[in-house]
Amino acid sequence: MTAIVEARNLQKSYGKIRAVEDVSFSIEEGEIFGLLGPNGAGKTTTIRMLSSLTDPDGGEALVDGRNVVEDPVGAKMRLGVVPESSNLYMELTARENLIYMAQLYGMPKSQWEARAEELLRQFGLHERKDSRFQGFSRGMKRRLTIAAALVHRPRIVFLDEPTTALDIMSARGLRKSIRELKKSGVTVLLTTHLIPEAEELCDRVAIILKGKILMIDTVAGIRQQVKETEILELALDPFSEPIVDRLKGIGGIEKVSKTNSHLRLYGRNVLREIPAIVQALSENRTEILSIHSLNPSLEDAFVKLTGVEAEVMKIDKPLKPAGGGA
Repeated sequence: MTAIVEARNLQKSYGKIRAVEDVSFSIEEGEIFGLLGPNGAGKTTTIRMLSSLTDPDGGEALVDGRNVVEDPVGAKMRLGVVPESSNLYMELTARENLIYMAQLYGMPKSQWEARAEELLRQFGLHERKDSRFQGFSRGMKRRLTIAAALVHRPRIVFLDEPTTALDIMSARGLRKSIRELKKSGVTVLLTTHLIPEAEELCDRVAIILKGKILMIDTVAGIRQQVKETEILELALDPFSEPIVDRLKGIGGIEKVSKTNSHLRLYGRNVLREIPAIVQALSENRTEILSIHSLNPSLEDAFVKLTGVEAEVMKIDKPLKPAGGGA
């Protein structure tokens, strides 16, 4: 397969803060490639460098063979970018926003109306084509922002945290749209802090933490990193922090992580330690509501590789105000 997007040793600092450090990866034509990491990991900065919105301090970025610093216009014509906060105009209607984007990309005037109509139907917004953007729900705003990024028929689309702050149904519909992009031959770079989203959508995932890539592989390949790890999930009543410290002191337990209302215990010999676990909980007057042995998931591999708790990954970054062309 041919690499259609390449990051080569990208670096970016803001003052003394190193946002991105020697980030390298390549994206094959037609795949969905995920940048997975917590807020502040360097995902958005990486996308901004790849889309020529921010100049790198070092390294280079190529989009469809075009160096984004040396030929930013050539790169942008092959690329659609969907920022975390929409870049569309609140006072314009859905149709007017799409036509304006067609103008910006230099499309022939004869194609503006037809392309806008096509995208409005594709993203289920045709009935609201004459409604102003400011009156749309978050999910509708996200769909129109993606439609606007596709107006010039790019081969590549960058999606920065596409489902942040969306309700469950809107997020589900948007993920379906992303899968349909792949089916149509579009290459997708997706940033997300949501582990299940990366697991569901991505052909390959790069785990990024503190500006550095820790690992790049398929979801199955990343799971293999913890194939010898045993995982025990417990529901406890009551749950308390002291019991976490007590369980960490048991020999065969390498890590304890809180996931939703459950505790997960990781280690090569966790199952062998069940009698010691039961005794520790009994001594702390803690009841076991349920106990299960689990096969490792992408979330389990991520927690083990990064040390970042699964609960931290579920925290959305505060949204900037959308619209106004910002």
